[in-house]
Amino acid sequence: MGSADGPKADETDGDARKARDTAVSERRFRFLVAGYAVSSYGTFLNMVALNLFVYETTGRALAMGLFMAVRLASGFVAGLVVGGLLARFSAKSIMLWANVGQGAVMLVLILAPDGMLTGALTAVSVVIGACGTLFMVALRSSIPEMVGEDRRAWANSLSITGRSLAMVAGFASAGVVVSLVGYTAAFLVDMATFVACAVTVALLPIAGGKGAGGKEADGSAPEAAEGSKGSGSSGAGQDASAAKSGRRWRPVAFLALAAAPGMGLMVALRGVDAFGSSSHNAALPIYSTSLDASNPAVFVSAFWCVWALGNIGAQQVIQRYAQRTGRSVGALGFGYGTVVMSAAFIAAFAGFPLAVTAVIALIAGAADGLTEVAYTSHLQTLPATLRGHAFGLSATFENLGFGVGMILVAAALDRFSPLAVVGWSHGAAIVVAVVFLLRVAGVRRAERTGRAGLRKEEAVEGRPDRGDRDGAEVSGG
Repeated sequence: MGSADGPKADETDGDARKARDTAVSERRFRFLVAGYAVSSYGTFLNMVALNLFVYETTGRALAMGLFMAVRLASGFVAGLVVGGLLARFSAKSIMLWANVGQGAVMLVLILAPDGMLTGALTAVSVVIGACGTLFMVALRSSIPEMVGEDRRAWANSLSITGRSLAMVAGFASAGVVVSLVGYTAAFLVDMATFVACAVTVALLPIAGGKGAGGKEADGSAPEAAEGSKGSGSSGAGQDASAAKSGRRWRPVAFLALAAAPGMGLMVALRGVDAFGSSSHNAALPIYSTSLDASNPAVFVSAFWCVWALGNIGAQQVIQRYAQRTGRSVGALGFGYGTVVMSAAFIAAFAGFPLAVTAVIALIAGAADGLTEVAYTSHLQTLPATLRGHAFGLSATFENLGFGVGMILVAAALDRFSPLAVVGWSHGAAIVVAVVFLLRVAGVRRAERTGRAGLRKEEAVEGRPDRGDRDGAEVSGG
């Protein structure tokens, strides 16, 4: 009886210890998200303040476009190198210095004399673009180590909620801050937000980076993404070794996308989605001006506020779904969410009454939140040694899609209506999303067929055929 009671007591202690560890890691992650939200507020504040400052300083709209182009280009380059950096340095150090760099460059801008403003603005666009990408990739790729694999959907949803709230606050307050206290004070506030986030990161123990030691948060060997086994997992192991060595980081970034079926197409869809996003971002001010030329900012601000409410509402639903079922939103959620989001953005420019447009904006925000969580959670199923490379390449595709989109869309809006431009831009995303959904459905159908065939062979032979099993089990997409 005594020996029987012992294991039960140990199991109880183990469960209690695991529950305490989970509570501690979640509490730490909430503090990290709070710091991230503060710095995100600064990011969205300076998106408005810096663009206004560039225009006021140069007197040319082209300068604002060049400022944004440099910012996107630096983010593009950062996405290519961040996987290699995460293989050499801890995620905590990358996140810390990314915030320190952004705070320092804002101080340079504040102290720069008039004759050096152009150089200071160029430095700001380079550092803000690169460091923003470095921080985002380090955070997203390290979430499974921070909170555990089974809580990544909850963590992703929480971080997206924090960023969405920061976006609304940043956009809503930027005009007020600049008009009331001026550009210098706005830049000081911006610098303070990055310092606050840096302090938060410095005080918290944050896992991840350095190839994650070739192990996941629980100490087990890394597995291929979402059900990839057999030959796929051995290939992923070879790729992980290449990533860990730190050599040939660019091929490893692409090989990371081959670790599971459909992963490359998923990242490509994300890039096309960013291309579509550039269209509604550029078209909204024009469409708003056509609605109310005397005060065009009202519609833009209201649209993004309602969009953010939909996004935040979707995060609450996703968090509760993850807590209740222990499951995350899968690849199908990403595909369907992209279709709904793109269709909603097209409908937003169709000239419906304002009440209907508000509902459409709410739907667009909710679908955008769904795709964000599904996409991030799916890439996090990659082995730790490949995850940083995949997220870095994803950031590169997103910056490329958005940057190219801004150029093409700006040219197209001179000749075509906002509805036409947004229609073909987001229409391209819908087409690629349908291809992606067909790909996922085909892979899952093959998986079910393979398992059915395996069960039939087992019934005939009385034992599993391990060779056929490895070939049959593929990822669900």
